[in-house]
Amino acid sequence: MKHISLLFLGCCLGLNTFAQESLEAMIAKDEVKTHEPVIATYKSTRIIQGHSPETLKKRELDFRVAHHFGDLGGEFGGPKTFFGMDNSADVRIAFEYGITDRLMAGIGRTKGSGNLTELYEGLAKYKLLQQTTDDHMPVTITLFGNSVVSAMTSSKTVSDASYFGKFSDRLSYTGQVIIARKFNRNLSLTLLPTLVHRNRVGYMDENDIFALGAGGRLKFSKRIGLLVEYFYPFRNQESKDYFKEQGRKLYNPLAVGLEIETGGHVFHVNFTNSTAILENQFIPETTTSWLQGQFRWGFNISRRFSL
Repeated sequence: MKHISLLFLGCCLGLNTFAQESLEAMIAKDEVKTHEPVIATYKSTRIIQGHSPETLKKRELDFRVAHHFGDLGGEFGGPKTFFGMDNSADVRIAFEYGITDRLMAGIGRTKGSGNLTELYEGLAKYKLLQQTTDDHMPVTITLFGNSVVSAMTSSKTVSDASYFGKFSDRLSYTGQVIIARKFNRNLSLTLLPTLVHRNRVGYMDENDIFALGAGGRLKFSKRIGLLVEYFYPFRNQESKDYFKEQGRKLYNPLAVGLEIETGGHVFHVNFTNSTAILENQFIPETTTSWLQGQFRWGFNISRRFSL
């Protein structure tokens, strides 16, 4: 009987120890889950034209191609241009690289479709804060900046935006704070406060343009989502009135598109009223309107390589 009592006591102690270890393991597991980062707010580093909060992983190389065709409708669209397919409004080819999981940099060449052409871009992007599953951090905040230089031949007209009296006249910059939240596995929304500075602008234009952008993604399936993006530039009324008198009315950029993930590729098919691809141009210089058929389809292709 004594041996049975000792065996029972040993089993109880063993169960108690096992239970204690299991409890500690569960607590440790819960602690690991605490502040777990939310991933895949977007599938790409772009929403459509504007940047998403995503950065590349460390040692990941992203080869990107973006293309805007001509107007689908209006004076320069329709069947005579195969609804814009015969024309190329803007093209960008770029390489972007993940220095760390939070910091990426890139270089690119863009045709340009505003006051300046032959554009070379250097960019950097840093994920400052990341949303967590327990809402300890409710949003992801990423900082983006670029510098763009034009290699085009200078205009001979001094009042033109493309007249370069000195090298710095060729430069423009964009600074942006990207604030995003993934509400559930299907819905992500983003705010994009943006400042565009152009060293050289035309008569009555503004060197500094602040704009507030907004974008979002609604997933239909594991690999397909609807994208929307809009920017509202804050211009002074005097500048607006002048351009209107000159027959060059400015419009707010609006884009819609589909995001399709195909293994190592992320493919965007989009429609937008802006002709330009870079923030330095499409935010302050969009002169075409959805309501007049002056919108075009385009695409973004992203192919990533792990180095």
